[in-house]
Amino acid sequence: MTPDAYCQERASRSGSSFYYSFMFLPPERRRAITALYAFCREVDDVVDEIREASVARAKLAWWRDEVNRLEAGHPQHPVTLALAPHLLPFSMSCARLRDIIDGMQMDLEQNRYLDFESLGLYCHRVAGVVGILAASIFGVSHPDTLRYAARLGLAFQLTNIIRDVREDAKMGRIYLPLAELQRFGVTVPDLLAVRPSENFTALMRLQHARAIETYREALALLPEVDRRSQRPGLVMASIYATLLAEIERDGLRVLTHRTSLPPVRKLWLAWRTWRSGRVRGL
Repeated sequence: MTPDAYCQERASRSGSSFYYSFMFLPPERRRAITALYAFCREVDDVVDEIREASVARAKLAWWRDEVNRLEAGHPQHPVTLALAPHLLPFSMSCARLRDIIDGMQMDLEQNRYLDFESLGLYCHRVAGVVGILAASIFGVSHPDTLRYAARLGLAFQLTNIIRDVREDAKMGRIYLPLAELQRFGVTVPDLLAVRPSENFTALMRLQHARAIETYREALALLPEVDRRSQRPGLVMASIYATLLAEIERDGLRVLTHRTSLPPVRKLWLAWRTWRSGRVRGL
């Protein structure tokens, strides 16, 4: 299996909404974003699938060494072999790849955040940096486009936090700021025991409103000159905004239900947004 084929198989197998966002790209950009996505999956799976923390730390250390080898021109892994030809053409910084690994490392060292501000560094590393790298692959001609991409990455991460509250709690991770739990009368044991309540629903209304506002802030930053090239990110925004609408329509019952969109609906949203270059419903 070639490195590109490995990355393609990794992306298609995941079923992620990201797959729909780059299926319309020209081949070279599609190979680059698929390799970046595969890299993110590899390092994310280290902390999600390896239960022994010392083993996970060792694996992340290996990936840091592998990014160093990539930077030096001697990658070994299929993902970094696939990334190598795209670093220079698409201004992909290895320092930013290391930032992503640092974000994954945070999951091994910290599973609570006092307030939204302290959550920000984690979100930037695991999502904002990915947004910047992805935008560089899609094509950037205005500096504000990178600000848009970082903000959009934050919006995606906030959506993931809302959708995955139950799954994260089962792993002992809480990404909802503790100060906000206290404000709404929701306790950590409530979340770990997956106990829904009216207070929890009120807390999630705040999270939902913040996510929607973050999408709006991101879209307001996108320069019109780069709107066409940044359509893949807009596709993702459309899919995730629709997911948020469905979660709200379902009563924000994320502790007891996992809301998802069927593939055919994601494909339709991707096609509609790609044609129009606009995100509806925000």
